[in-house]
Amino acid sequence: MTEKNKNLLIRVLTAAVLLPGVLYLLYLGGYWTAALMGVAAGLCAQEYLLITLKEVRPIGWVAIALAVLLPVLPVWRLHDATALACGATGFVLFAGWSYHLVRGPLPEAPTRTAHVLMAFTYGSGGLTALSALRQWTDGGWWVVAALVITWGNDTAAYFAGRFLGKHKLYPEVSPNKTWEGFAGGFVGSVGGLFIVRGFFFPTLTIVDCVALGVLGGILGPAGDLCESMLKRAYGVKDSGKSIPGHGGMLDRIDALIFNAPMVLLYVQFVRPALG
Repeated sequence: MTEKNKNLLIRVLTAAVLLPGVLYLLYLGGYWTAALMGVAAGLCAQEYLLITLKEVRPIGWVAIALAVLLPVLPVWRLHDATALACGATGFVLFAGWSYHLVRGPLPEAPTRTAHVLMAFTYGSGGLTALSALRQWTDGGWWVVAALVITWGNDTAAYFAGRFLGKHKLYPEVSPNKTWEGFAGGFVGSVGGLFIVRGFFFPTLTIVDCVALGVLGGILGPAGDLCESMLKRAYGVKDSGKSIPGHGGMLDRIDALIFNAPMVLLYVQFVRPALG
């Protein structure tokens, strides 16, 4: 078996083992979903620190622990989640400055503190939004919508780029992405939502499908490009090795953590305004 085929087999087997469990925990909702989101957020925070700072210091573990906790807040205290999240963010900022003020190195303290804060917010912000979305009426289907927007975009963009791609989208960051793939991603996001609407989620309106699909068609690729930019800036191929055959957690959910807050904001503010 060639190395390429071996890697493909590992990817398929990993997906076959993990995906059903992930979907089941999302189906259960409550603390089960929150725990899943918390583990993923912690892995994202750890991967970010290892990419940027090449190590995890004690203050980094504080940021990771709070990143794990953040997605639990919408389940534990839904009405106080915003205040608690702001408090946790402020604590990480204060703790980061204080730690480096005492331990140094002083010339690098601002940069290191900024990275600790970013490690805390990068994955946990989007995953907390997904956890909060699960608490809404029909929350399970809204989570499905967020996943379909993301996966539909990725899948359609891949095939459109593979068979039609000629014009590079942003070769300095991601050499394989094309404008044709970007356009195909829009079709995948919008079309995927119409399929969900037609078979499973009839209260999803035509406006919802188009608006969310178009927004996801922009934010999802932006999330992917931003993570690619991060890896290129620090000369790494994958964000980590937490998912065999797939790289790190950030590699798998870079688009989702941009799309999930968008869906939450749409459901909470835009949809009620549209009537």
